[in-house]
Amino acid sequence: MDKKLDKNELQNLRKIANEVRVDVITMLSAAKSGHPGGSLSVVELVVSLFYWVMNIDPKNPKWEGRDRFHLSKGHACPTLYSVLARLGYFPKDELNKLRQLGGILQGHPHPRTPGVEVASGSLGQGLSVACGMALADRLDRKNSCTYVILGDGELQEGQVWEAAMFASHYRLDNLYVFIDYNRMQIDGKIEEIMNVQPLIKKFESFGFYVNEVDGHNIKEIVDMIGDARKIKGKPKVIIANTVKGKGVSFMENNLDFHGKSPNNGETDKAINELKA
Repeated sequence: MDKKLDKNELQNLRKIANEVRVDVITMLSAAKSGHPGGSLSVVELVVSLFYWVMNIDPKNPKWEGRDRFHLSKGHACPTLYSVLARLGYFPKDELNKLRQLGGILQGHPHPRTPGVEVASGSLGQGLSVACGMALADRLDRKNSCTYVILGDGELQEGQVWEAAMFASHYRLDNLYVFIDYNRMQIDGKIEEIMNVQPLIKKFESFGFYVNEVDGHNIKEIVDMIGDARKIKGKPKVIIANTVKGKGVSFMENNLDFHGKSPNNGETDKAINELKA
């Protein structure tokens, strides 16, 4: 990821992010179930990683030299599925079969889907999985990196902090952890359910390089990853400040859309907003 992101490429990535949001709304509406809020909040993170940062080959998903991605907050998988389909991991028509019997797109990621490394959705486990990937690549003397996205409510799980100790102890500087900090979980605001702050001080105390970005600013995300690459001997955490339901006015910061798909009228309204 030594290449620079110019104005035209940045504009193209923003366009792709908007198209992914349309896909997410369309998929969830057709499935009549799913999680729009958390899917929409990670769009720029997933687009930045797959389209610009990671070393991957959609025509050969199991390529030994690939970077690895793990979506620990598996309920946000519609965003991942849209990106994978657009890159050619599988036909885009599969997006119409989300959560349907016979389709390859489960309600949470499953390795049956090309581009998905391992199943996820049981919150709190993803950082442990990513640590294993990063350590395995080091033992195999690969130059690959592992990228993982965690939800902020997920940080309330103790296993996350056990994995953080592991990552620091083994100096996994090929591990990049992104916190989707949209400040909301299924039952309410993070600070009211169980406050996870101060995140920067916590991760620094565990031995991580830590920084934060606007999680909807693609240039900031790409630049921050570039800065993090220069840090050796430490795993990295990037806290992405995001908005739950980003891009659809009536879904933004609205807990009703944590796990509720839009009805027909809401779908039309959302898509009209995104295409305006």
